[in-house]
Amino acid sequence: MPIIELKVSGQEDAALAKKLAKEIGRLTKDVLGKKPEVTVVTISFLPDHLWFVDSQSLAELKTKSFHLTIKISDSTNLKIDKANYIDSVHKSLAAILGTIHPVSYTAIQEMKADAYGYNGLTIEHKYIHNQKK
Repeated sequence: MPIIELKVSGQEDAALAKKLAKEIGRLTKDVLGKKPEVTVVTISFLPDHLWFVDSQSLAELKTKSFHLTIKISDSTNLKIDKANYIDSVHKSLAAILGTIHPVSYTAIQEMKADAYGYNGLTIEHKYIHNQKK
C-alpha cells in the first residue's frame, strides 16, 4: 500500500525509470517489508538546469539529485527500519545515477490508517477485516 513518488534530475529516460522503479520496489519490500502487489511507484524527471541547491543549478554543479517521498501507514515500521530505508535508497540511487548531490532527500510520510487506503477502503478497515478471519 505504499505510494512512492520519485523525482530525478536529468532528461526523461524510460529505461532508467524502469530500473529505478524496480530497485525502489525491491528496497521497499526488503527493508520496510511492504507487499509489492500494492506498491505504486511514479517517476518524474526534471532537467538539471531547473533543479537548484543553494541557488545553483545541478547543471552548474555537474551532479545529479533525487527526491523520494513514500507514504506508508503509521506505526507499521520501527525507527531503525525507516533509517535503514533512507540509507539504502541513498546508496542504491547513487549507484544507479552516479555522483549525486548530498542534498538528495528521502521522505517517509506516515499516514493515519483511517485516512489512507486503496480500492475504496481505508487501511484501518482492511486491518479490522483481516483480524476477523
